[in-house]
Amino acid sequence: MENVVLIIHLLLALSLIGLILLQRSEGGGLGIGGGGMGGLATAGQTANALTRTTAICAAAFFATSIILAILAGTHNKSGSMLDSLDNPPAVVDTKADASDKETPKASDKPKPQSGAPSAPISE
Repeated sequence: MENVVLIIHLLLALSLIGLILLQRSEGGGLGIGGGGMGGLATAGQTANALTRTTAICAAAFFATSIILAILAGTHNKSGSMLDSLDNPPAVVDTKADASDKETPKASDKPKPQSGAPSAPISE
């Protein structure tokens, strides 16, 4: 759904650019000079049609902008990232783990592992 609205939004943006460039300004514009549509419509009728079409595209552009903002707002989690900093990390109970194993002391000699040589091999 979001991708469809986004594509419509982009097409509306491109059409708005084109429609604005076609409108007559003080400098003449790109498309209205010299009779408009070749006698099919006058320059005033063409300007009114372009103005109306531009207004419709602008309204649709704003509508898709609001829809995209609403869709983007629904993807967020509730709460702030800063709220998670207030919670301390979970503490692991090391006492339960220590009772199951023997704690080696500094004076204890390490026991050789099974399959390991008892003395270092020198060449």
